[in-house]
Formats: sequence, C-alpha cells, structure tokens
Amino acid sequence: MAPQEFTRRLTTVIARVDEIMQQEIRPLVAVDIIEQLHRQFAILSGGRGKDGAPIITFPEFVGFKHIPDEDFLNVMTYLTSVPSVEAASIGFVIVIDRRRDKWSSVKASLTRIAVAFPGNLQLIFILRPSCFIQRTFTDIGIKYYRDEFKMKVPIVMLNSVSDLHHYIDKSQLTEDLGGTLEYHHSQWINHRTAIENFALALKSTAQMLQTFGACLAATELPRSMSSSEDLLMSHTRQQGKLQDELKLLGKQGATLLSCIQEQATKSPTSKLSLNEAENVATMERLLVQLNETEKAFSQFWSEHHLKLNQCLQLQHFEHNFCEVKFALDNVLAEQAEFTDIGDSATRVEQLLKEYKKLEGKGQESLEKAQLLAVIGDQLIQSHHYAVDSIRPQCAELRHLCDDFINENKKKHDILEKSLELHRQLDKVSQWCEEGIYLLASQAVDKCQSREGVDIALTDIETFLGTAKEYQLPSPNEFYNQYELMLTLDVKAKAHKVLQKLGDVQEIFHKRQMSLMKLAARQTRPVQPVAPRPEFSPKWVSPKICQPSTLAPHQKTSVERYVETDLNSVEKEDETKFEVKNEEILESSHDGENPEPEQLDSSKNLSPSRRIIRDLLETEETYIKEIKNIIDGYIIPMDFIWLKHLIPDVLRNNKEFLFGNIRELYEFHNRTFLKELEKCTENPELLARCFLKRKEDLQMYFKYHKNLPRARAIWQECQDCTYFGVCQRQLGHSLPLFKYLRGPSQRLMKYQMLLKGLLDFESPEDLEMDPGDLEGGLAKNGPERTKDSAFSDDLQQALAMMEDLIKSCELAVDLAAVTGCPDDIRKLGKLLMHGSFNVWTVHKDRYKMKDLIRFKPSQRQIYLFEQGIVFCKIRMEPSDQGLSPHYSFKKSMKLMTLAIRQLGRGSNRKFEIANQNGLEKYILQAASKEIRDCWFSEISKLLLEQQNNIRDVYEDEENGRQISPKSVGALPVGRQL
Repeated sequence: MAPQEFTRRLTTVIARVDEIMQQEIRPLVAVDIIEQLHRQFAILSGGRGKDGAPIITFPEFVGFKHIPDEDFLNVMTYLTSVPSVEAASIGFVIVIDRRRDKWSSVKASLTRIAVAFPGNLQLIFILRPSCFIQRTFTDIGIKYYRDEFKMKVPIVMLNSVSDLHHYIDKSQLTEDLGGTLEYHHSQWINHRTAIENFALALKSTAQMLQTFGACLAATELPRSMSSSEDLLMSHTRQQGKLQDELKLLGKQGATLLSCIQEQATKSPTSKLSLNEAENVATMERLLVQLNETEKAFSQFWSEHHLKLNQCLQLQHFEHNFCEVKFALDNVLAEQAEFTDIGDSATRVEQLLKEYKKLEGKGQESLEKAQLLAVIGDQLIQSHHYAVDSIRPQCAELRHLCDDFINENKKKHDILEKSLELHRQLDKVSQWCEEGIYLLASQAVDKCQSREGVDIALTDIETFLGTAKEYQLPSPNEFYNQYELMLTLDVKAKAHKVLQKLGDVQEIFHKRQMSLMKLAARQTRPVQPVAPRPEFSPKWVSPKICQPSTLAPHQKTSVERYVETDLNSVEKEDETKFEVKNEEILESSHDGENPEPEQLDSSKNLSPSRRIIRDLLETEETYIKEIKNIIDGYIIPMDFIWLKHLIPDVLRNNKEFLFGNIRELYEFHNRTFLKELEKCTENPELLARCFLKRKEDLQMYFKYHKNLPRARAIWQECQDCTYFGVCQRQLGHSLPLFKYLRGPSQRLMKYQMLLKGLLDFESPEDLEMDPGDLEGGLAKNGPERTKDSAFSDDLQQALAMMEDLIKSCELAVDLAAVTGCPDDIRKLGKLLMHGSFNVWTVHKDRYKMKDLIRFKPSQRQIYLFEQGIVFCKIRMEPSDQGLSPHYSFKKSMKLMTLAIRQLGRGSNRKFEIANQNGLEKYILQAASKEIRDCWFSEISKLLLEQQNNIRDVYEDEENGRQISPKSVGALPVGRQL
C-alpha cells in the first residue's frame, strides 16, 4: 500500500468517526458538560413518540429558572445530537412536568425552549401544576402569552399523566410519568462518556498512524547494513507500540459493548431500550472503523517492512557477493600460478597434496558462492525491488564457480597424467636396474657347464617376461601417449630412461646370444675366473631412482663389466678378464691428504677463506656420506632380491636404526649448503647463518635421542649378510654405525670452525693477508675490541652450537636412562654429569635418630639448571665388555635444596640436603677438582635462584622487606 493510500483511508476513518459522533454538528462531548448533565433538568430517556420522534423530558426541577442560559443551551445541543440523524429529522417531542411547580416555572421553560432549543420541535406536552390557583394561572397565561412564546408547534396542556398516556405509550415513558421505561440517568451518562472517549481514542490513534506513515514514507533507505538494521529495529519498535495500542483499543471497545448489552443478556425476555440500542449501534459502527484502521495499518506496515527487509537483504547479498568474489578471484589467481607439473613422481605427489590444499581452500569459497547464487535466485523469485541488480551478480557468481570447477578438473587431470608418466618412467628405470643386477650376479664359473648355461638363459627369459608386468612401452607409444606432458626437462628425462631401456634390452640380447653360442659349443671347457670380490654392482632404489644418471650413448661400469664378462666367456683361450671397479665414495673418515698444490693455494688464502673453504668441503663430504647411507643402506631394503638377506629385527626397526637421517640430508643438501656457499665472499654472514637456522638444527637433538636405540639394533644385527653386501657395494672400509656417528662429529666440526673464526675478532681481520694478519695479531691481538657486531654474532653462534652439543649429549645420556620421566626437560639445560659415591642419611622427625648407609652407592648424577637427577649404575655385558647402564632413581629441584662442604679429611665430599633437614646426601667425587667444580656450579645456581625469589617477593610486597621466616629456607649461606 502506498503511503498516500494509507493516509487517505485513515482520513476517511477520522471523518466517519466524527460523523458517527456528530462532531461536525455538535463539537460538545459529555465530559465537557458533565456537571450540567448530572443536574438532570432535562433528560433523553430513549422514549419515542408514535411516529418515532425522540422524547426529551423536563422533569420537576426546583430552580429551573436560575439555570444559566449557556448551560441550558449546551445541554439542549448535546441531547438533540444524541439520536440518529434520521430520528432527529422527525422532530423532538418535549414533555414538561410541572405538576408540583408554579406557572412561573412553566413560563420560564417555554420561554427558554422557544429561544434556545436547537432541534426541530414536533409537539410539546405540559403537565399543569396540581395546585388549583397555579393551574388557573397556567391556563390563563398560556392563552395570554401564546403569541409571545412564538411557538410554531402545538402546546398540549395536560392535567395528569393519564392524559399523557393518550398521546404517548406507557412503554416510552419513564416511571415518574407513569410509564414502564427503565431509565438510569447516571448509567446513561457513563455509557455516553465511555463511547465518546472510545471514539476520541480511535480518532487520536488514527491521527498518530497517519503521522507514523508520513514519517516512514519520508525516510530514505540507508546504504549500510548496520544503518538498515538499526532503522528496521527502530521502526519495528514503533510499529509494535502502535499495534499494542490498537489491540488495547479493540479490547476496550469490546468490553464497553458487552457492558451496554449486559441488561439484555441477564434474562432471555429482557430487551435493550432504544437508548441502549442506539449506543450499541454507535459502538458497532466505531468498532467497524477500528477494524478498518487495523487493516489499513497492517497492509501499510507489511509493505514497508518488506521494503526494509529487502533493502537489508540486498545489502547482505552485495556484501557477501564482494567477499565471495574476492576469495574466488584469489583462488583462481593461485590456480593460474600453479603451473608446475613436477619432474619426478615424488614431486608430483607433493604437488597433488599442495593442490588438494588449494582446492580445499577454494572449496569453502565455492560453496559460499553457490549458496549465494541460490539466495539471489530466491530474492528474484520473491519479486525483490532490485531484481535488475541481483540477476547479473548471480550470473557472475555461477560463471566464477564454473571457472573454478573447470580449472580444478583441468589441473587434476594434468597432475594425474604427470604422475602416471613419472611412475611409468620409474617402472622402466627399476626394471632396468633389476636387469643390470641380474646380469651382474650371473657368475662366470657357473656358466661353464650346460646346466649353468640353461639356468642363466632361464633366468634371463623369466626376467624378460616380467616386462609385461611393468607394461614397458615402446618409445613411439610412449611419446604418443604423453606428448602433451613432455616439457623440455621431462622430455630429456624420458629420453634418457628410454635410451637406458634400449641399452639394457640390447645387453640382454647379447647375453642371450653369447650363452646360446656357449651352449652350442661342446669343445674344451672354459677356465673359470671369478670376478674380484671387492666388486659389487651399484644399485639405485626402484622408488626414487633418477633416470638422468644414465646419459644416452654412455655405458655404466656394470654394462662395461657385463660386456667384458661376455667377451671373456666367448674367448676360450683367455683365463682372466679385466673389470673396472665400482667408484668408491669417499668420506671424511677416510679422507686423503691434500695435494702439495692445494696446500700452496691454501696458504695464499686469507684465514677466513681457508675456514670457509674447509667448511664447504667438509659440508659437501658430510652430505655425500649421508647420501651414501640412504642410497647404500636404506633404499636397497626395498629391493625384492635383497629381502632374504634382511633379518626381521632389522626390517621391523629400520626407522629406529637410521632415525631422521633423511631429514638431516634434506636440510643440509637443499638449504644449509646453499646458505653456506653465500658466505664464501662474505664471511661475516656465517654466524648469522647458524643463528638463523637455530630451530632447524634442533633436528640433531631428535637424531641423538634415537642414537642409543639405533646402537642396540646395530649390535643385534651387525653380523647380518645384508650389511656386508651394502658395505662392499659402497666400498666402505668401516661398518655402518661408524658412519651413523657422522652427525655428532659434524657438530663438533662446526664448533671447531666457529672457534677458529672467533680467534679473528672482526671481518677486517678475516680479510687481511696472511702476512699482515700474523703481524697484526702479534701486535694488536689481545688489544683488539670484542664488542663489534661480528664478534657478538660469532660468540652467539658458538654459544648456540655448544648448547646444541650439550643438549645432544643429554639426549644420548637420557635415552640410555630407563624409567626417566617425560618432563625431565622441564629442569632446563644439562650443565654437568658424572659418577659419584653417594651416602644417604635419613633423619626420623620424631626419634631424631640418624640412620646412615656406611656403604656408598654408585650413582650417575646429572646437574640441570633447575634440578639434580640421581641414576643407578649397573654394569651389563656387551660386545666391548661390561658397559654401564642407568636407571632413574630420583630428581630434586634446586630451590628445595641446601649445600655445604664437609670438614677436614673430606676434601672430595660435599653435602646436599632438603631444607627441612630430613634427608641428606653426601657425594664423593673422583677428585678434589671435580668436587670444587660441582660445588661452585651448584652454589652459583642456588644464589641465582635466591636472587630471583627475592626480586619476586619485593615486587609482591611493594618494597616491604621479606621476613626471615620466608627467606630462611633459601639455600645459599645456610649452615647445615
């Protein structure tokens, strides 16, 4: 409903209320003349004449002539306006009762009626005074003053009420006029007052609704969601108040109507008087107008509320549209940047995981966009006023969703195809490696007999039959199938793998031909010559093999060996043949002395560059050693042909044997080595490099924590054939576990190199020529400043490395301690540890009797920053003889302890006790120096904790001195 229509309908209601209450003719209401009405000098009893004319009665009233003219006029105006317009148009019948009054009263009544009666008169009845003299005066006066009254209606003089009954029926007259009409003046006034108040309230409410509607129509729609929500809440509150008023007004009207009808409902025979019937009709008409007001307001508010809701819905929709569009645009941009298809199966699998994360990230935005498009469609179907704005946004959302889904499917298909490609290449490479191993494992001496040749041919045919299982493609088929995926790098890799496949197939063909020729010959047997025992074919893992290691038109040492082997078999006169040894990987444990030329070039370098070069060379060697362990020991465990050499204990615990050595390799090979190489020209960056990778180097703690368990597995499996085969394959002179100690030695190397750099206190010293450096050090070495940033970084890096070494030692030591609680690291950094003889003294708190163990216990003691740990030592047999093993016994926090030195004759002992003195421990070190060192370190820690506690108390007490009772338990300075 338009605001204009709402205003028009309410204006009509107001006009009809005025019409019902005849406010246009009579602006008076009963409340305004309530006192005059209560005087009852004139009443509208509700009676009707024979033609339906309303009867106004002037009952006997002493002092009628003293009533002010204004009061008389107001009462007459009000009474003549109460009947309906139709009844009032017939004319009023007036009955003047002056039976107990005088002629003067009759005259005054007629005079006032003639002058001030506002309605149409039909007939006037006058009951004469009952007194004879006054009656005579009345008759004479009427005749004499008739013309003076100027009455145009008949005046009927009546002697008694019985005469009146001839003109008006008794049922239309009140009891004081001899009739049967019930009339209660006070009740009539109450009903009229209530009806008029109700009509006034209805009119006022309609006017308020008009004002409210005009205000709502003039309000502009806000542009922000918060403003729209506030406006909607404000309007809703106002509407609720007005609606409550309408409901209350309706209840009041219904109550008033039931009160008016109450007399008729008391008994079935009762009927409403004409007065009451008119009041009922008036109320019913007013209630109709109230209902019309409610309908108009409800329709107007529904449309206005819908408009505000649609405004808020539109703002929510546009806000969500912007957010979702921004999120989808970002996801599509990330999809567009995701162009890598991988260069290996592992890399593609990683890319698939990364893309799955990206897809999951975009899935939420996709679902939001699809839901928002559905919401937009619902708004369109509900005939939203902004359909033209919503429809294109929904279309754009669906377009973005389709782009995301299509691009997502496209990327998935490409990566899946790439994964299939690299897995196919890996299968081909694995098949080639297994074939090379098979050829290399066929001993020459076993091929001297016909049976040996048949077995070798059968093995070759069986292996060639496995090509179907691997689904080895031809080069043409391969290129046709994956032509779209072949980037330059992948194409080069595929070319090398397929070239290697062709080479291996050619070698198998040559071996078959040679063996068949050998089987066909029945001449003298060939002298068997076994290959060198040191030689063993180099293998590559089937899982992570790199086909690029086998370049086209080149032959590996195995291929050269195989060809030499075949040639030697074919030449019957040759009894020996030459084979090339496998390249042996060098390690720092078996390092060679540098050449003289290298030594000379090293002397020409500055000290910093010599240290950096040494660091880089040893870093590369270290990485190479770890790579050899991974390729030579870990990866071959997955080779099918070696599984029978691996015991179950080793197979089930290989993760514990090697720990996180792969993680160490990835960190050093991909990250740390590259950062160290940047320090070649800028030595001052070296310390920062170590400090930057402080968190990454914590992986060494994890490695060392696992080392004791690895040692136990190694001791149990070190004699297995698999380790011997791997060691010979790698050409290592030392067993595996010696190389597993490489990470520990590497940390010591870092510490040594950092100490070497710290001897040169600044970058300028590091860059001096060797000759100048020697002079500069001799002259200014002790005096040079150590406050420079470079020196500070070096000291921090060295301290960090020393802490890491100590934590690794702690990890090894604590890993060997059985029963050690998990929260042992809460005691802080491990500072010292060693073996002591320990006496335990217990003091009974009641008997105060000391019980001391005179025989000491051997204990391994660890000193942490915040506590001491006691461990029991037991010697157990091992391959190296008896070795110590530790089990956790007790831990104590330093803040609960006190310490003191013992008297003369106990220069290797000191005492530790609880502050309550109930439990003491006497510790005997191996020497006085060790005792002094431990005592000094523990005292220092206790003093630091005492100072920390004092500071805390001072802060809490706002400077108030701590009482001796609260501080007396502090350990340092206390005499036991």
